[in-house]
Amino acid sequence: MKILRFAAAGFAAALTLTACSSGSAGGSTDATDGGSEGAEIRVWLVGTDTPEDARTYLKETFEEENPGSTLVIQEQSWTGLVDKLTTSLSGSDSPDVVEVGNTQAATFTSSGFFAPLDDVAEELGGDDLLPGFIEAGTWDGTFYAAPYYAGSRVVFYSQQVLGGAAVPTTLDEYVATAKAARTETHSGVWFPGQDWYNMLPFVWENGGYIAEQNGDEWEAGFSTEGGIAGLTQVQDLFQNASNAPKDGDETNLQVPFCEGATTFLSAPSWIKWSILAEADAEVPGCPETFGADLHAFPLPGKDGGAAQVFAGGSNVAVAAKSANPDLAKDALAIMLSDEYQTILAENGLIPAKVSLADALPDDEVTAAAAAAAANARLTPATPKWGDVEAQKVMQDALVRLAQGEDVEAVAEELDSTIESILNG
Repeated sequence: MKILRFAAAGFAAALTLTACSSGSAGGSTDATDGGSEGAEIRVWLVGTDTPEDARTYLKETFEEENPGSTLVIQEQSWTGLVDKLTTSLSGSDSPDVVEVGNTQAATFTSSGFFAPLDDVAEELGGDDLLPGFIEAGTWDGTFYAAPYYAGSRVVFYSQQVLGGAAVPTTLDEYVATAKAARTETHSGVWFPGQDWYNMLPFVWENGGYIAEQNGDEWEAGFSTEGGIAGLTQVQDLFQNASNAPKDGDETNLQVPFCEGATTFLSAPSWIKWSILAEADAEVPGCPETFGADLHAFPLPGKDGGAAQVFAGGSNVAVAAKSANPDLAKDALAIMLSDEYQTILAENGLIPAKVSLADALPDDEVTAAAAAAAANARLTPATPKWGDVEAQKVMQDALVRLAQGEDVEAVAEELDSTIESILNG
């Protein structure tokens, strides 16, 4: 597990400038302290990444520790999450605890949607929490959002499907191998048109960037020489290596993999559990077909080694308008507890606490994720980045590239739109 401990630390350092975090701890259930007995606490989790045994532990532990109160987990979709949270957190029927993507957190910490957590930061884990998430979850000197889990994308494959082809060791080899494997009915790589997460490594590896600050202004970098080179490779994959829908998103990525419809699948490491899901799961996996033949490697960089990939993960916070903030903090404390975080780690999610890295599985997928995480990057550290995501400007630009539009024209328009949002 030495490599995993090292990578978890590297991942934490990689997130220092851009991720975000929150904290909470157990609190009183006395009504005068912001809680009430017999309350219902609603926890919004996003997508299916949180494993079922963690959800069960949260609900059972909370209800055992707070007799008479109940905890309800409500699963939300990543699609449209920023808009839905903005509406819900500002209304009279706000959820109590919310998960939010790490690139979206600054939008809410800077707008008063989350409750301050400075008084319970030490109880939540203090210095043991991923430092990058702590820094990014702090706004104007106040700590609002705790790390929930972290992760990174890896490239999944099956030797049955890869056949005699070699695992690529550079980004150019990856593109060439994917293009060579593509047929009319089979993708070399599954790359839906809206998948901006998998677009970013090509831009970064070629020397481009999303946006950087120059004085008080943000300057976008998709239309730079490196950005154009990266987007040109992406368009090449869209048109010559992928049969994924040109306007599709990243929903249920395990499906084409389990159908044997693609050689490579670049996806968050936790997709492993969806691939291995049994037949009675809501979306079945393929444990019998590929369970014993599931492999992964970090996306290779332009000059070898691990590419700079998008640093995934989530933050979790107490809503400022929670009707029962102390009970909400009780729930959050459980989610940051060693027991709960160990469950996440055992399911391949890099835990919020650095000291729990030893709980990560000692397998090929996790090792690949750890190597990728040590070189991971994030989106620009600005509260307005959430507006970029909410308006789907990168998704729309990528769909246009997938449909064959001119790379330079799309890149220039994308830069202009991003700059108008970030500087508005």
